[in-house]
Amino acid sequence: MTRSTPDFTCRELDLEQGLLLIDGPQFDFDDFPGIVEQLLQQLDATVIERECNADLHLWLVDFEGCRLMLKGEHYSGALWLEGMAGDAADTLQFLATWLGRR
Repeated sequence: MTRSTPDFTCRELDLEQGLLLIDGPQFDFDDFPGIVEQLLQQLDATVIERECNADLHLWLVDFEGCRLMLKGEHYSGALWLEGMAGDAADTLQFLATWLGRR
């Protein structure tokens, strides 16, 4: 049986706040790494650092030289990317287009 790749899409792009909200499969605290590894593989992004708090996963990732913070809050099921620098807006806009909208 072939495992299908989850469908990740852009829910909202907020360039003023430097946020890209992502719709994807439901996740809980324990399966977050497996879910977002598939997103990062789809985007061809790499993990630089991982941190885990009580209900929030924080991953520093690199996408073509641009550092972004990937965050996932398991109680609400929210998943988003945040720009780490002022020049991340173009990258977030590109990723929003790449992921498309529902």
